[in-house]
Amino acid sequence: MTNPVDPHPDTARIRDGVVEVIAARTLYDVAHLRPESHFEADLGIDSVIMESVLASVREHFALTAELPAGSATIGELVDAVRTALADADASATAGAAPATGSATAAAAPAADGGADDPVTEAVVAAAMRQTQYQRHQLALDADLEGELGVDSVVLTSVVAEATERLGLTGADPDLAGATTLRTLADALRACDTAARDTATGAGPDAADGAGTDQPRQAPGSAPGAHGDGWDHRSMKDFTEQRDPDLFAKTRSFAGYLRSREKDRLYWYGMPLHSKCGNRAVIFDELEGRKREFLMFASNNYLGLANHPSVVEAVCDATRTYGATHTGSRFIGGTNMLHKELERRLAAFKQRPACIVYPGGYSANLGAISALVKSYDTLVVDRLNHMSIVDGARLSGAVRKIYRHNDMADLERILSRSAAEGTGGRLIVADGVFSMHGDVCDLPEIVRLAKEYDARVMIDDAHSTGVLGVRGSGTAEHFGLKGEVDLELGTMSKTLAGMGGFVVGEEEVVEYLRYYSNSYVFAANIPAGVAAGLIAAIDVIEAEPERLKRLWTNIGTLRDRLLEAGFDLEHSESAILPIVIGDERRAMEMGRAVRARGLFCQTVVYPGVPLGDARLRVSVTCEHTPQDLDEAAGIFVEAARETGVLPGTP
Repeated sequence: MTNPVDPHPDTARIRDGVVEVIAARTLYDVAHLRPESHFEADLGIDSVIMESVLASVREHFALTAELPAGSATIGELVDAVRTALADADASATAGAAPATGSATAAAAPAADGGADDPVTEAVVAAAMRQTQYQRHQLALDADLEGELGVDSVVLTSVVAEATERLGLTGADPDLAGATTLRTLADALRACDTAARDTATGAGPDAADGAGTDQPRQAPGSAPGAHGDGWDHRSMKDFTEQRDPDLFAKTRSFAGYLRSREKDRLYWYGMPLHSKCGNRAVIFDELEGRKREFLMFASNNYLGLANHPSVVEAVCDATRTYGATHTGSRFIGGTNMLHKELERRLAAFKQRPACIVYPGGYSANLGAISALVKSYDTLVVDRLNHMSIVDGARLSGAVRKIYRHNDMADLERILSRSAAEGTGGRLIVADGVFSMHGDVCDLPEIVRLAKEYDARVMIDDAHSTGVLGVRGSGTAEHFGLKGEVDLELGTMSKTLAGMGGFVVGEEEVVEYLRYYSNSYVFAANIPAGVAAGLIAAIDVIEAEPERLKRLWTNIGTLRDRLLEAGFDLEHSESAILPIVIGDERRAMEMGRAVRARGLFCQTVVYPGVPLGDARLRVSVTCEHTPQDLDEAAGIFVEAARETGVLPGTP
């Protein structure tokens, strides 16, 4: 029996194009997206996501007319697109070229014609799911970071999915030169070839483990794999351990974590048993005892967390208004102190309006996802905070990453984005980079934004209370007040409370108030916290000597560490990074520092990329000259003990 002739020969290509768009917007695998799949019941696509899907479908097929909103299944949407394309073709003038919205647009070869190669196809399909890009946006030779916005975390997920598609689960490809999808495919192809050689006995290690039934383990080098007894794995090796049991990765990580804790190398989340000042009492859960430490891991830069006026304000407001409120800001959760805090923050930052979020992380999530959509472009520094990265993912926008503080690279990206001419552009950068301590090149960012018609948002999490004559942040530091579209910050650091905020023009702030889901659908900070934050701003304005003392302390400790030979990169803030590179050596130095009675943060992946491990030293105005002298001595002794610095001169 012969199959009936399809009266619409372009239907398959239209269906493929629609499915690609849905896969990109929802992260479903294309195999899961069938014509009868119901958008809500089967795929969980609500009205908000559906609007994004319809807009992307129109863009994909270059349709000028609106698509009907009543399509309940993928098949119905395909029919609607086919009808719209037929109408567009019918309305074209006689003898004119086919409309740009014809189904042939959907049949463009995948990623520059590489779809015939199964390795390339696996890489492209994985990239589509992990980045939300459509197939035609994934040029094989596009730079992964600068043009596609694929950072090391997303790349890990792309590689894990592609290797699974190729049956190479557990493979550990060499990604050193993988800067494009094409070179990534080459790296996986080499892995595939090696695996086939091993399976057929052609490889040098083909006999190793043959015929055994080894348990599945996370990729990377397991303990002793290098013959030195050291577990060379990092936290990166547990992010993409795929298994039918969702919790398998947790068991693998638990063993790794216990091993690191046994060696006193992971010392995270130990509880304070005192106020956090220049010194603090911390309970060592691994040893079961309390210890007093010199505290160089606190973001309490101006010492306001323990200021009597701040503490008293928190207590008084809590007695008056209660422990918390039980609704979002729109539904019974706004207190007069929230309004006053927003007014005071706007005045402190010298901007017209302010919105307060439950946290700094939620401020980035809410602001970015509200303003930037799938047809817009987000341009970000490579070392931005993870909350900015997650905000970009949530928005579904095209993401471009420029090399850290490299303004030539930023201009290259803006120039190419402007030439493409679709949607708006938002440049987002940390004011002070939280693991590096350096400051963004704001004057050049502002200049380039004006030249290429982009907006700018600066995250002042570690700048507020530190940079500028008054401590109001990065814009004041560079004399650019009013030149930055949005200034974002957190109130859990210098301001000694909780919450986040964004300041800017009134109409922009009001839009955020209604369209930031992390504001609309979340309870905000308690009234007592708001009162403490207002009091903290009072202290900053009344006691400018705190900021002066902070910078004196920064200069003193920085000079001592540089004289000792430490690499502090380009720090210009209260964050002094002691760069070590190797994770093992960094963890060992952190342990040696704690053994001498000082606590600072040991930063490894994912806080920094692999190979860039460091100790993160935070200076506050509460440190005394004696504290700084003792700290410098401890860092030098610990570094010599662990080989970070040469032995005794």
